[in-house]
Amino acid sequence: MTSSVDRSGTPGNTKSTALLQRVAEGGRKPVGFVLNGQPLTALAGDTVLTAVLTHSARLRFSEFSGEPRAGFCLMGACQDCWVATESGKRLRACGTFIEEGMRLATGAEGLA
Repeated sequence: MTSSVDRSGTPGNTKSTALLQRVAEGGRKPVGFVLNGQPLTALAGDTVLTAVLTHSARLRFSEFSGEPRAGFCLMGACQDCWVATESGKRLRACGTFIEEGMRLATGAEGLA
């Protein structure tokens, strides 16, 4: 569960294209989650935003411009970090903690 996701959000090889890189972290429990069908691992206490951006260069694509987005205010005020669970529940990635087994969809199809 350590493969990366490339800049387009599709499963990639183990070469990291992530926007965020962990440099001195490691003492927290691993948490498995699924991003756009790809099983990945975050750390307990990570927000969904952190969990996604440690594997990807973008959080989602804008529903208005189609451009990649990675969050903006990081405090739940700007509406830029909406993602969805595979069941369709919308959540703010910057203010929601990752949970074991969480299944996330970051593409436009997940935010319908």
